[in-house]
Amino acid sequence: MRVLHFFKTYLPDTTGGIEQVIFQLCEQARANDVQAQVLTLSPEPTPETINVEHHQVTRARQNIQIASTGFSLDVFKRFSAMARESDVIHFHFPWPMMDLVHFCTRHGRPSVVSYHSDIVRQQSLLKLYRPLMNRFLGSVQRIMVASPNYQQSSEVLRHFSDKTVVVPYGLDANAYPQASTERLDYWRKRVGEAFFLFVGVLRYYKGLSSLLDALQGTNFPLVVIGNGPEESALKEQAARLQLQNVVFLGRLDDEDKVCLLQLSLALVFPSHLRSEAFGISLLEASMLGKPMISCEIGSGTTYVNHHEVTGLVVPPASPQALRAAMQRLWTDRVECMRFGAEARLRFEQLFTADRMWRNTLAVYNEAIDVAQRGA
Repeated sequence: MRVLHFFKTYLPDTTGGIEQVIFQLCEQARANDVQAQVLTLSPEPTPETINVEHHQVTRARQNIQIASTGFSLDVFKRFSAMARESDVIHFHFPWPMMDLVHFCTRHGRPSVVSYHSDIVRQQSLLKLYRPLMNRFLGSVQRIMVASPNYQQSSEVLRHFSDKTVVVPYGLDANAYPQASTERLDYWRKRVGEAFFLFVGVLRYYKGLSSLLDALQGTNFPLVVIGNGPEESALKEQAARLQLQNVVFLGRLDDEDKVCLLQLSLALVFPSHLRSEAFGISLLEASMLGKPMISCEIGSGTTYVNHHEVTGLVVPPASPQALRAAMQRLWTDRVECMRFGAEARLRFEQLFTADRMWRNTLAVYNEAIDVAQRGA
């Protein structure tokens, strides 16, 4: 089987959660004798074809970007050629350009969509896009969503319940580096131990402003891994609030991230909008047996972090609730350990890369069968 993944950005240009899901699927495909490759856009596609670990990535030139949507003239021809050599097309939603390419190329291949998130911010543009979006989702054989929470709470997916399948995201623990003694010692000396940790791209929906407000008047240490468009504003806020125990580390590699997760007390993931559909950082914390604090936003974050089992779930955009949850974990280390152990168990039961791959492969086969029957 030959699978073509199609999304607007990918490694090494960007490193978000969707990119991590595609990466895990491509690597698991190779381990199971399935050929997977990625077609994406890049502002500087030199070279045009690269390898990311063990799979090939083709990068078409991005001409312009409007409302977080990349556009490319070159991608139509590239997609058409690559689709002809593929057995299944795996689209990653949302990206309106993808819908146009799908219809304009008339590729005729069995298609599945990973529905990563509703469109939350661009409501005005959504009114214009909705007819094309509905036609696109109606034309594919299967739609995958990462949690039953998101399936039930998405107004869009309610219209396509007959073709929607829940396939939770997963990670391969063996693909992450082991934290060396030297790096652990380095970070222990630099930031200490038993701190609260945030990991992610610093975007508008991550809720970090509320988290910084929650720290005002406390001595809780917070380490922030990641960069992004909100970085300057968040650093200014931390300075204005005179927060002495907040450290912004920027983007780090996986070994350093693993070190800091191991040294941390708990992961705080304060995303407050449905643009946060799942939270790969929550999976990473679960994988390493760490308790979590997250917000109830009707998405997969609460599917990963089960309230009072793997951690604590609080109302969104509530500094007071975040502060209370942090105080509880800070005070009760036995409960922290219990939550962490349950998080690791839940990861093994639901969120491994192997499980995600096996479920995805079943969806590919369903899509091929449906396409052949003309259903």
